[in-house]
Amino acid sequence: MAKTSPSEFARQVRTEASKVVWPSRQETVTTAIFVAIMMALLAVFFLGVDTIFGKIVAWLLTLV
Repeated sequence: MAKTSPSEFARQVRTEASKVVWPSRQETVTTAIFVAIMMALLAVFFLGVDTIFGKIVAWLLTLV
């Protein structure tokens, strides 16, 4: 594999960085809101699952 000089590397990095497309402020806000909603829904879901399994385990332990 051929070695790349530091100046060539810097040029390649600059070229690749110019291709980056940053999201708009609206896209960022929309995505953040979506992530927060999904996080809340999953938290409630896993709270329910954990509560159900906890009650099942407690019931099983009373059988012993």
